[in-house]
Amino acid sequence: MEAGIVGLSYIGKTALFNAMTALGLDAAGGSAAKPNVGMVNVPDPRLEIIHEYVETKKIVPATIQLVDVAGLAAGASKGEGMGNKFLAHIRNVDAIIHVARCFEDASVPHVHERIDPVSDIEEVETELLLADLEVVENSIRNAQRKARTGEKEAKMRLELMEQCQQELEASRPLRSLLPALDEQKEKILRSFAMLSAKPVLYVANIGEDEAQDAPAVEAVRKYAGENGGEAVAVCARLEAELAELEPGERDEMLAGLGLTEPALNVVARAAYKLLGLQSFFTAGPKEIRAWTTPIGATGPQAAGVIHSDFERGFIRVEVYTVADLQEHRTEQAIKAAGKMRTEGKDYVVQDGDVCHFLFNV
Repeated sequence: MEAGIVGLSYIGKTALFNAMTALGLDAAGGSAAKPNVGMVNVPDPRLEIIHEYVETKKIVPATIQLVDVAGLAAGASKGEGMGNKFLAHIRNVDAIIHVARCFEDASVPHVHERIDPVSDIEEVETELLLADLEVVENSIRNAQRKARTGEKEAKMRLELMEQCQQELEASRPLRSLLPALDEQKEKILRSFAMLSAKPVLYVANIGEDEAQDAPAVEAVRKYAGENGGEAVAVCARLEAELAELEPGERDEMLAGLGLTEPALNVVARAAYKLLGLQSFFTAGPKEIRAWTTPIGATGPQAAGVIHSDFERGFIRVEVYTVADLQEHRTEQAIKAAGKMRTEGKDYVVQDGDVCHFLFNV
């Protein structure tokens, strides 16, 4: 699963990407032809809790893939400049991290020579809405032709696309329409990979001396709430500096700032949630690992994340929680207390489950 970082040029996208991936790329960021791609660890304190009770050689967190898309500009929806490639990169990701500049810095000129994060967001999102509208209008024409023949699915698609057209012409992103759709229509809409239907996290990029509740940040939060997204405030420059430090130095600097963890941990966890993902754990002497599944995955599907043989030969899964481990301290004691559950093929794996899979191939 991929999350794509989008926004105008010179707003801190690549600084955020560098801080999250530790790749140390220059500020030019990804190009239209080839965006930067990196893996991001998803911090999870439950891994360390498990490690308190289970001796192991290594700890492996969950990861997501991050794409640093080059700055989007007005006219992209019409293919101006490298607009078509920009939009294609965004269309391929599963969720959007939309960075908005809230910091003042004369050495880094804003493309419009002013700081107005909501206007910046609207400029980018207008291009996404217009690109979606073009897809919708083409789909309407296609569905109209097929609907005349009496094709049932074409009539449903036509009705759905007309709903989408109304939303887009009212400057509303298609993600706002999703909750009102039935399962079949939602599936059809998702098949189009509409840009404005993707879940979005707005990142207000602040300066080192700016407050989390500065007016510009609050404006971004208000916009996010009105447009079906979430928002967090981050100083990408500071986070990039923190990412380059050794763990001990990083902790010392965070303590000096009155923080318990880097703000990027919040961004990574929010992106993970945005992608509809959850973690289950395996714990043993070789490793303690967080494995990633979509929310709603069954026992066999979760087993398949580890190895396809586990899914093919799935028999059952033994499950307990991190809280059970904290209370009883060992797996043997968890079993003795009757807290170790045995689940079958229909079991829906829950976030935070610690699992032992039994299989036979």
